[in-house]
Amino acid sequence: MGRREAIDIDMREVARRVLLENGFRPDVPQALDDTVTRDELAAARDMRDMPWSSVDNDTSRDLDQLEVAERLDDGSIRMYVAIADVDAFVAKGSPIDEYAWTNTLSLYTGVQTFPMLPRVLSEGESSLLEGQDRLAVVTEMVVRPDGTLDDKATKIYSARVQNKAKLVYEDIGAWLEGNGSAPRDPQIAEQVQLHDEAAQRLRERRFEHGALELETIEARPVAEGGRIVDLELQHKSRARELVEDLMIAVNGATARYLEQRGYSSIRRVVHAPKRWERIVALAAESGTQLPAEPDRRALASFASARRKADPVRFADLSLSIVKLLGPGEYRLQRATDPDTGHFGLAVDDYAHSTAPNRRYPDLITQRLLKAAAAGERAPYSDDELLALATHCTERENAARKVERTMRKVAAAVLLSSRIGDTFDAIVTGVTPKGTFARLFKPPAEGLVVKGKEGLDVGDLVTVKLVDTEPTRGFIDLVAVSRGRRS
Repeated sequence: MGRREAIDIDMREVARRVLLENGFRPDVPQALDDTVTRDELAAARDMRDMPWSSVDNDTSRDLDQLEVAERLDDGSIRMYVAIADVDAFVAKGSPIDEYAWTNTLSLYTGVQTFPMLPRVLSEGESSLLEGQDRLAVVTEMVVRPDGTLDDKATKIYSARVQNKAKLVYEDIGAWLEGNGSAPRDPQIAEQVQLHDEAAQRLRERRFEHGALELETIEARPVAEGGRIVDLELQHKSRARELVEDLMIAVNGATARYLEQRGYSSIRRVVHAPKRWERIVALAAESGTQLPAEPDRRALASFASARRKADPVRFADLSLSIVKLLGPGEYRLQRATDPDTGHFGLAVDDYAHSTAPNRRYPDLITQRLLKAAAAGERAPYSDDELLALATHCTERENAARKVERTMRKVAAAVLLSSRIGDTFDAIVTGVTPKGTFARLFKPPAEGLVVKGKEGLDVGDLVTVKLVDTEPTRGFIDLVAVSRGRRS
């Protein structure tokens, strides 16, 4: 099959079609609930004078989190993390709440974002925008020098806050890594260093308990005017890790806060991997023997060693481990239930609570936290939470399918003129639906239609591109030879 001209399609039309095919509503209602009351404003603590800051993508306007910190006499760090008070604007059972329940999360397709809430809220009234007075739910927690949290010191309350500096991941990451300039405001720069110190403490503590230090690299479609022009890889940085570590701590602190007060919640759970034997086999290829049964400390030690030994190829190994771990799920957690935990993060208590503008489970948790802080009756019964957990898991799985399909459509467009070329790749999935491999350059995933016999997740292969169907995101590959893991 010979080369052909690259295919040009309107990706925004494709995105809407893919959303509809997967049961999502692409058009958010614009009528607002406007439920903020004078009583809510009066009850909120006035913390607007504190040096709050956010770290996010340069173009992001749906800002969910702000941070500020202070060092205590015993060396502990008191972190204040403000989360946008979305519940103040979106009443349970309202039309906007029902729309948010339908989709359960904002969808990022690379060419267009389909927000969970009207933009006038998620990028306006409920977004913690720089220089704007906003309502927030603050989690106050104390990080000890050894990275543990003093749960007795955890507090939850409503507050009025103001973002003093919207910082950007790339800029802050470069500065923290010694390759960039500090924030212009010396007070904000000092604050970010303190936040980073707290995050590093938390991170080291999680790693001591077997948290997995993985680096998965996803390709993001880059579009101009609805047309795909490139695939862009997003790498981790010190700034992204800073935010991630603080949010993991908040999610754990809020889960325990609810449990200690007798409230049921929706927990985020990742079980021990069902395909542990394949992870064992991958480790053996590198000369490491893992236990026969899932052991997160042993896996974490192996992953850390491979990062140091082969940093260039570590992302490929990370991708294989993530695929074999499998997706997380939401589950009802009664206060008296034993903790199931999150295998990858090495935490026993974990409830999504830090992104209510973008994820519905976080809005549910926020309503529970506000009720618990006020000593009021829980806004959800156990039966409601069980149904919500099931629904949110199903919608998240569908959202992954949407985003995966859009990446494939973008990749198929870029590859449509390269039929017959060969590429180095790694096997990313072996399922009843087929065997899949991801090219290294460009980072596109396709179906292995021939030569798949004996392939498994993590295998390195050379493949030939034999066909693409961009409007459906189909990329067909033939495995022509196998590589070796060094």
